[in-house]
Amino acid sequence: MYLLQIELVKLQRHFIQCGERILVIFEGRDGAGKDGSIKRIVEHLSPRETRIVALGKPSDRETGEWYFERYVAHLPSKGEFTLFNRSWYNRAGVERVMGFCTTKEYDEFMKTVNSFEAMLVGSGLRLIKYYLDISKKEQAIRLLDRKQDPLKQWKISPIDQQAQKKWLAYSKARDVMLKNTNNADAPWTVIRANDKKVARINLIQHLLSTLQYPDKNKKILKFNPQIVLQWPSNSAQLPQLEP
Repeated sequence: MYLLQIELVKLQRHFIQCGERILVIFEGRDGAGKDGSIKRIVEHLSPRETRIVALGKPSDRETGEWYFERYVAHLPSKGEFTLFNRSWYNRAGVERVMGFCTTKEYDEFMKTVNSFEAMLVGSGLRLIKYYLDISKKEQAIRLLDRKQDPLKQWKISPIDQQAQKKWLAYSKARDVMLKNTNNADAPWTVIRANDKKVARINLIQHLLSTLQYPDKNKKILKFNPQIVLQWPSNSAQLPQLEP
């Protein structure tokens, strides 16, 4: 991890100098390890050029806006590295499963999200999307740990209580999302995250392999293809995820 974090510093130095805009999206089930992965990535990066975005429930005003509007306000500027801890894909996941959006709103999102991302990429923004996948048993263990650990109380939410009950509904929503929003401009990469440490290392290895920067130490960037799943466009070739 230490050597990978050195590579992340090299990467940031490069895109600050070049004025590049990097946006990394983290999606996944409750307890999948998004917080921990983001924490390891940003731990030694410049706080002035690094931003973590974790938006809460939209306000009354925001619910009346164009759906993507509140996310656009947080997109990276030149030289910035932005990480979304959940993103506009809330609509395809928790909002869909929990009934927080209408079928019309969901359908509109699914019809427009690929075009929206194409516009972002066309503007020069580099967009990378990760989905962290865990088993139902592992999620149950992690959610119980949240309840028992006094330092993790901030992570507990009413949605947690539904994560196990609506496991299959989340699985179906995930599969539809991955199939229909995987595109050439912004493909999905799925991380098998039952082992937190292994998942974090492989995710960072993949991230560094994806982006170009000088003096890259390629020897430490060989990720495990059994952990990091490159999402194909051919549905017949989709890897098996947790049901």
